Amino acid sequence: MFLAIKLAYRNLIGAGLRTWLNVIVLSFSYVVIIWMNGVMIGWEEQAKHDMKNWQIGGGQYWHQDFDPYDPFTISDSHAPVPKELEKEVEKGNIEPILIAQGTMYPQGRMQSVAIKGIRPEQTIFSQPTQKLDTTIEGGIPAIIGTMMAKNMDISKGDRVTMRWRDSNGTFDATDAVIVDIFASNVPAIETGQIYISLNKLQEITLLQDHATTLTFKENKKERPQIDGWTLKTQKMLTASVDELIKTKTAGLTIFYFILLLLAMLAIFDTMVLSIFRRQKEIGTYIALGYTRKGVVGLFTVEGAMYSILAALVGAAYGLPLLAWQAKVGWTMPIDVSELGMAIAQTLYPVYSFGLVVSTVLIVVLTTTIVSYWPSRKIAKMNPTEALRGKIQ
Repeated sequence: MFLAIKLAYRNLIGAGLRTWLNVIVLSFSYVVIIWMNGVMIGWEEQAKHDMKNWQIGGGQYWHQDFDPYDPFTISDSHAPVPKELEKEVEKGNIEPILIAQGTMYPQGRMQSVAIKGIRPEQTIFSQPTQKLDTTIEGGIPAIIGTMMAKNMDISKGDRVTMRWRDSNGTFDATDAVIVDIFASNVPAIETGQIYISLNKLQEITLLQDHATTLTFKENKKERPQIDGWTLKTQKMLTASVDELIKTKTAGLTIFYFILLLLAMLAIFDTMVLSIFRRQKEIGTYIALGYTRKGVVGLFTVEGAMYSILAALVGAAYGLPLLAWQAKVGWTMPIDVSELGMAIAQTLYPVYSFGLVVSTVLIVVLTTTIVSYWPSRKIAKMNPTEALRGKIQ
């Protein structure tokens, strides 16, 4: 085996420019595959991290009738906080949120919104809810997201008429004063939503001590089921991100296949040409005592060595390039705030050891198979004809 590797290396170096062209193309495949997979992994981690900080915490209890995709369930999706969770609520380990349907009238226009009541002192979410702990004459302090502010043309300090219906079905209205506008990477907490103090929303809707969702801090212990409430684990709440990443990865697999196909085609053509031009050399090996399988193995090793050299070349320019990308990130060429998914404007790739090793192994294995395919013809050669430069 050592002799085969030594001869394969000598033959590759002796081929000159043809070898280095194949190596450079193959190294490009290494770097692109690792980079694009790193971007997808980075997106997944960033999306889940942002959802945890802004929307889902460590998991949630939903009222059994609550369906965020069905607005007709919101009016009935509330109940008093379960007694077994009251102590955790007092300690700040669980954050109750009450949701009510409402309507806003910015500049005379009408916009349906979800009014969310949240405690100003909460520490689970990143929203600047502390700004709600203030008193404003003739209005209710409220905060909204950047996307909603942009869509409704609202600025900090604006007064907007807000209407809602209480638990008895009676409509009421007052002014909401926008005390702050926050920016996040999670459109689900910004679009069509306005945040006010939980106590205030419970007061104006006549739903004292009621909540729609209960968000708890991240904890390794398993949460119990509670009657009247549906447990939603962090994994369940981020399932949409997992499905999205899986779909995107499947699409990228086609791109990887095309990229590898082009590189493998170049290596396949090179091996076919090499076998055709080196018939006398092959005949000499067999005449000197090499078995046919040994010669096939020699050419297979020679082809596989392209991937080894490509990995070394790719590491030479890929490592600093990928490290730089992981530091500065990849800024999306479009405004991603309109895409409706948890994605930052700048994505930071994440490269794991497993990602690098698996990519190298896949490329090496594929290159070895492609090299072995044309090398099988050597086993059918007649040594005498091969020495004369002819193939039967």
